[in-house]
This record gives sequence, structure tokens and C-alpha cells, in this order.
Amino acid sequence: MIGLGIESTAHTFSCAVLDTKGKRSKILSDIRDIYLPPKGEGIHPREASRHHVEKSSNTLHEAMKKAKISVKDIDIISYAAGPGLGPCLRVGAVVARTLSSFYKIPIYPVNHAIGHIELGKMLTGAKNPLVLLVSGGHTMLLAFLAGRWRVFGETLDITLGQLLDQFGRSLGFPSPCGQKLEKLAQKGTNYIPLPYSVRGNDVSFSGLLSAAKSVVDKSTEDICFSLQETAFAMICEATERALSFTKKNELMIVGGVAANQRLSTMLQSISKRQNCKFFAVPQKFAGDCGSQIACLGLLEASVKKGTDLENTFVKQSWRLDTVDVSY
Repeated sequence: MIGLGIESTAHTFSCAVLDTKGKRSKILSDIRDIYLPPKGEGIHPREASRHHVEKSSNTLHEAMKKAKISVKDIDIISYAAGPGLGPCLRVGAVVARTLSSFYKIPIYPVNHAIGHIELGKMLTGAKNPLVLLVSGGHTMLLAFLAGRWRVFGETLDITLGQLLDQFGRSLGFPSPCGQKLEKLAQKGTNYIPLPYSVRGNDVSFSGLLSAAKSVVDKSTEDICFSLQETAFAMICEATERALSFTKKNELMIVGGVAANQRLSTMLQSISKRQNCKFFAVPQKFAGDCGSQIACLGLLEASVKKGTDLENTFVKQSWRLDTVDVSY
């Protein structure tokens, strides 16, 4: 079965084609075009959606070309229905609905966050992991139980990705800022004390962000180093507690921030102490991409029929722990 996935939740418009044979899927193509805001600014939903509209046709064409198929070869279409930025979500939904209607292809609206998890499992081979989902839109510790992903800890305010992006923008960088801050942090040597806030198994980053901004007159490298070390230590404390509580023997990190090598190194140390296997989604697929949407769409197509066009939707706030998983 061949599936087309369309991702448009935030800054990335992506189309990917996956081919499923049995229980394994192969990524035939994954084409992305990323909206880059002006320096020092975040994503403007209207401008990002305009970017998606302009790039959607060429992105789809390139995905078909690289996969060496035509639209008529596609068995199902899935699109990210949420969570995300409303104007951006609507672009992906319109593209998916148009293709589904014209070519009579079954359509599946899917949850973007669960897509991160399922693609991570497919690429790493993890079976039943405790999942750390860290991105611009999510900071959650998750485990699967009784047909749903259950939350064992999450951010109480901004996400880890937002922390890095907002601090990066204060330095004049355009979003996303994670890679730039990581490179600066690698050159830092002196730790600057910053607020550390873990509440139960939840974390809070807003105070850390404010404190880091207040010391921007010091070495940029040292501030980035200190910001990363503090934020990652908070995440790792909550993760190790969740591992101990759930007794999982697998830990998997997914989401855009999963590309950070320092965070992976810290999580590997935790996994070793807790005697569990560590899995990190490949860096190429850590960020938002069509593959995560196609992967989840194919899983849903294995157990249920597509959604009627009149019942397709977008939902800006769509928590993954409200989604019933039947595949």
C-alpha cells in the first residue's frame, strides 16, 4: 500500500510517499520546504500559510518525482489535522481534500504528535518505549496503555523547543534556533547558575528563559551552554523518574529537539543507569516531515476506512492523549 503524507502544522510544508509491505514501511520520498521568518522573529501564521500555499504544488510534484510514481498510484492520503497553527493546518487539509476528491483516494486526518512517535518506532525498531517528545509544540513524557498514549510528565508553560527558539530570537537568530544554540553551547565552558524548576514530574521553562535573557551581557557561548545544561537536566530528571515508575525497558526520543546531540548523550546515561535500551529518531527525521504523517496514515488505514470528506477537519489544539489508537 502506498501512502502520501502532507505536513503543514507550522513552518514546514512537506509531502512524503511511503510504501508499506507487511508491517514494514519504506520511505520513497520526503520533500520539505521551510518558511524562514525574518531574523529575531518567530513564525507568523499568516505568512507561513502563504509560504505553504506557494510551495505546495512544487513540493508535491517533487515528492511524486523522487518516489517515481504518479498521484494515481497512491492508495491513501493522510494530512496533519492538528495540533498546529490554524492557517497552516488549513493549507495541508485543502491540498489533501483536493487530491482525495479529484482522484477518489481515501483520506485520513491524523494527529501530528502521534506521527512523530510512530515514525520514530518505525525507524528505530523500538517496540514499547517510554517516549520523550520534545519539539516546538510539545514537551511530554508518554507511555502507551489501554489504547491511548498516556502523559507521565509535561511542560507547565512553554515547550523545550519554544525555550530555545525564544532565547535564540533574543540573540537575533531567525526561528528555528536550536542548531545555532547547540553550536554556541559546544564552545561554552563556564556554567552560569540559572533557575531549575521541576514540579513533580512536570517542568517549567519560563523562569529559565527570563533569567537567561537577563544575563545576555555575558559570554554568549557560556549562556547557551548554561541554558542547555539546565533545561536538559530538568528533562532528564523527569525522564529518569518516569522510567523508574513505568519500568519500561526502552526509552525513545522524538521531535525536533531530538536532533540535539547533548540531550541524547544525557539520555543515554540515564538509560544505562536504568538498564534500558535508548533509541533516538534519526536526525534527518527528527523535525516535522511528511513521513510521520504518511506513516501514521498507513497504520490507520490498516484497521479502518478513510474519513468522508465532509467529516475531515483541522484542530489547532488536539492533545494526543485524547486520541484512541486502534491499529
